[in-house]
Amino acid sequence: MSVNQSAPPVPPFEQPQPIYPGYHQSSYGGQPGSTALPTHYGAYNGPVPGYQQTPPQGVSRAPPSSGVPPASTASAPCGQAAYGQFSQGDVQNGPSSTVHLQRLPGSQQFGSPLAPVVSQPALLQPYGPPPTSGQVTAQLAGMQISGAVAPVPPPSGLGYGLPTPLASASGSFPNSGPYGSYPQGQALPLSQAQGPPGVLPPQRSAPPLASNFTSPASGGPRMPSMTGPLLPGQDFGGPPVSQPNHVSSTPQALTPGTQITGHPGPLPPMHSPQQPGYQLQQNGSFGPARSPQANYGSPYPATPTFGSQPGPPQPLPPKRLDPDAIPSPQLNELPPQQKTRHRIDPDAIPSPIQVIEDDRNNRGSEPFVTGIRGQVPPLVTTNFLVKDQGNASPRYIRCTSYNIPCTSDMAKQAQVPLAAVIKPLASLPPEEASPYVVDHGESGPLRCNRCKAYMCPFMQFIEGGRRFQCCFCSCINDVPPQYFQHLDHTGKRVDTYDRPELSMGSYEFLATVDYCKNNKIPSPPAFIFMIDVSYNAIRTGLVKLLCEELKSLLDYLPREGGAEESAIRIGFVTYNKVLHFYNVKSSLAQPQMMVVSDVADMFVPLLDGFLVNINESRAVITSLLDQIPEMFSDTRETETVFAPVIQAGMEALKAAECSGKLFIFHTSLPIAEAPGKLKNRDDRKLINTDKEKTLFQPQTGAYQSLAKECVAQGCCVDLFLFPNQYVDVATLSVVPQLTGGSVYKYACFQVENDQERFLSDLRRDVQKVVGFDAVMRVRTSTGIRAVDFFGAFYMSNTTDVELAGLDGDKTVTVEFKHDDRLNEESGALLQCALLYTSCAGQRRLRIHNLALNCCTQLADLYRNCETDTLINYMAKFAYRGVLNSPVKTVRDTLITQCAQILACYRKNCASPSSAGQLILPECMKLLPVYLNCVLKSDILQPGAEVTTDDRAYVRQLVTSMDVAETNVFFYPRLLPLTKSPIENTTEPPAVRASEERLSNGDIYLLENGLNLFLWVGASVQQGVVQSLFNVSSFSQITSGLSVLPILDNPLSNKVRGLIDSLRAQRSRYMKLIVVKQEDKLEMLFKHFLVEDKSLSGGASYVDFLCHMHKEIRQLLS
Repeated sequence: MSVNQSAPPVPPFEQPQPIYPGYHQSSYGGQPGSTALPTHYGAYNGPVPGYQQTPPQGVSRAPPSSGVPPASTASAPCGQAAYGQFSQGDVQNGPSSTVHLQRLPGSQQFGSPLAPVVSQPALLQPYGPPPTSGQVTAQLAGMQISGAVAPVPPPSGLGYGLPTPLASASGSFPNSGPYGSYPQGQALPLSQAQGPPGVLPPQRSAPPLASNFTSPASGGPRMPSMTGPLLPGQDFGGPPVSQPNHVSSTPQALTPGTQITGHPGPLPPMHSPQQPGYQLQQNGSFGPARSPQANYGSPYPATPTFGSQPGPPQPLPPKRLDPDAIPSPQLNELPPQQKTRHRIDPDAIPSPIQVIEDDRNNRGSEPFVTGIRGQVPPLVTTNFLVKDQGNASPRYIRCTSYNIPCTSDMAKQAQVPLAAVIKPLASLPPEEASPYVVDHGESGPLRCNRCKAYMCPFMQFIEGGRRFQCCFCSCINDVPPQYFQHLDHTGKRVDTYDRPELSMGSYEFLATVDYCKNNKIPSPPAFIFMIDVSYNAIRTGLVKLLCEELKSLLDYLPREGGAEESAIRIGFVTYNKVLHFYNVKSSLAQPQMMVVSDVADMFVPLLDGFLVNINESRAVITSLLDQIPEMFSDTRETETVFAPVIQAGMEALKAAECSGKLFIFHTSLPIAEAPGKLKNRDDRKLINTDKEKTLFQPQTGAYQSLAKECVAQGCCVDLFLFPNQYVDVATLSVVPQLTGGSVYKYACFQVENDQERFLSDLRRDVQKVVGFDAVMRVRTSTGIRAVDFFGAFYMSNTTDVELAGLDGDKTVTVEFKHDDRLNEESGALLQCALLYTSCAGQRRLRIHNLALNCCTQLADLYRNCETDTLINYMAKFAYRGVLNSPVKTVRDTLITQCAQILACYRKNCASPSSAGQLILPECMKLLPVYLNCVLKSDILQPGAEVTTDDRAYVRQLVTSMDVAETNVFFYPRLLPLTKSPIENTTEPPAVRASEERLSNGDIYLLENGLNLFLWVGASVQQGVVQSLFNVSSFSQITSGLSVLPILDNPLSNKVRGLIDSLRAQRSRYMKLIVVKQEDKLEMLFKHFLVEDKSLSGGASYVDFLCHMHKEIRQLLS
């Protein structure tokens, strides 16, 4: 389901900009050419380096500022125990962290099996100054077992392909889980306590956060360990303990090397009801719990809270048990109140919400300055300002890692994909300047003679400025006389800060005629509107609605900078089994219609009068748009053609010798006799078989060859689908996909319900800035090369990405591989060059440069990864994989790769600890939860209600999504609306996407970029219902309502304002659906609560983490 908002008609790279006719001005950007530097360049008033040749010292993520929690804060939602770093009675064991210890050899064996863990930054992590009291470090807290529960080993080779008998451990369905606990106060049956007693080595507390945290090796400070339940197959051992789940009042950060340790003893000590439960501190002492944390509501009413168990404390001698020898208690043997108990507290595992919140607090206030090489940017969920000082903004390029391995062997060992998600025409917020346009006159942009890379800040000028050495291939080039400039004492040109291409990460060159097709300056592009006028389109009211909208919409075509009117010409075609072309020449009194019925041999019956200027032909166009709905109002023609429609549009552009875009509005499967005719091949029986991949493949090769012709002509296709039944999206979307276009789908379209969504999408699509007839190439410095590409484009060779059209929402994802050894000192460079025709017909080159660090230590790689980008790449890789492999194979590949990434970290970077602990790198601690969301998505694990067309639609949509879109698509935002004060109009803090976070007295908004749900709890106060829905009780709310009534009260204004702001953030309009608790629509809503077990058999987050841990242990053993 798609979503949209209107974009401002003036796009970012089309704001009025000066063009540089000469090269020696001292300023650019529209300021008077005084001696002072322009205001855009506040940061440039000194010799700021555009990049750093040596790896930057200090932090890789920004150091915590005083009073705010560091970005690495662990999740601490409701019900979780949090611990101070050194509490009462705490002793710091081991030497101080300032002592430099030996690096742990990669081959070192681990100690005896112990217990599970989560989230540890790579060793040698540089940190900021020691924390203030507000930043006391916290642990991921006690995963706890009520009473002494026997851990349940999952069935061997637990598959996530089909529903398993294992119930959800996420608490979503009462009485569903076999992971119960023994009744309070009951000891573990002795018959189960087998295995030799073993004593655990004492755990040590973490060193204080020093400005440089060095590697704990043997004898050094160990990670703090804490107790919780065991993950499957884990050994027991260590002092027993039970703790209540409370949360500290301040968000807290994980210490370097935080672990969640499984519950080590066979029986926890019990507390009497009168005693408050005390948590175990890092060195095993007990300390008082702290107050609950803000923003996290009480658990879902159906779920019991997980407090400490009553009973006198009775510590037992530690025993080691073999968990595989403990039979799991059967569900029917457990007392009813025990059946919904967790074995792992979901609050004790990493929370996406907490990580997002911490990054916002730590990195949202300071601008992100791009001058330093290899900096990891703030998360996509953080609002931040970018200052371009030599590297491209993260709005244009995001990488899976900003510190890449020096050798291919090291890259293979880590298994972390090296990829960049590039969004060349991304729109920028108003506070950030669009890329400057540089005009080098007839000589064109300066390039390297050998590798053809464009001039950029990393080029090295030598011999007094007369020559430059290419930073990509090391070739020495002469500087043309007109470009010559002297060097200062540091070897930099004295005009560095006057030239965008020497000081900025992103800029544009005006291209010369050599960069144009047939060495001819291009004509401005054209838009052709092609409207299905078959019975279905007329009956639903679509044609009438569309024609009415186009009358006003055509005034908002994209235009260059300050141009008074758009240079784009427009044309109209209607079709069913035959095509109707319209002559709308300005000299005509009435439009003329020409019919082409020979669809097998398509031609364009007129040239003059088909593509016209809107202002010159306005009267004729208005008359045509009035007549079209009338002309076809009595049609009985139900059959349509499709391929000939695209062919006709492309031929019209070819005849006019211009590039452009076709807007096709189509309703049904094209079954009429014509090229590209399709048959209904929908077959749900193929799901989960080896033939399932055919559902994603096109039926015929005709559309691929048609797409190839479109790309050659610069003809981009945007397709709006209005199906009532199967239309074979997999085949119809081939041409939009290969030409860089978009597909919009409105199933069972009804004007009253879907009008707002369709018109909003259409307005944005027509108004958005597009680069036409584009070619993109990614160059890299010696040592790595681009090997694979994902997105909506066509490739006729291995290096050039060809795009008939490219808009500001589309990304191209590029994967890199080593072809030589990299150098730590010089790092690695990427340059993305996009050649395109602007909306006014100007040929331009947009250049983005990015410098990355290189490392010889795996710990440096793991410290500089970005999980959101990694997931974006993995999802695209998997979604392409389903075209050629069974879905189960694709899922298994993802799980294996994730396990290898985490196992390599565990083996080579984590300090020695038992195999029973799950240790995750700090910046990858959300990898399991996000990967599980990808595995549970409709493409890889469809529910019964998901249609084949929906799957094909989402598959092609995700292919060109950016990192922010995949982030919210796979892990939706769930916002409680009635928890924050009504007068507070800012966006409320999100909660985790799980049913147990819902309270039936509240209202929640859930969005994933395509869908928007308003969930109303059954016990919501009557006043809230009245204020929001204008009815007196919950039962009177209409389920499935898609528009909230406009009421003049604070709550209604706040909620409607929030919905508008969420829609404004997304590239497609999100249609609202009101869902009442316990209503039939609630099943659809629950599909998006991704931390819970899904109906289609997807694992809950907790279960998947256990499965991941088991996979990692198998790899390590």
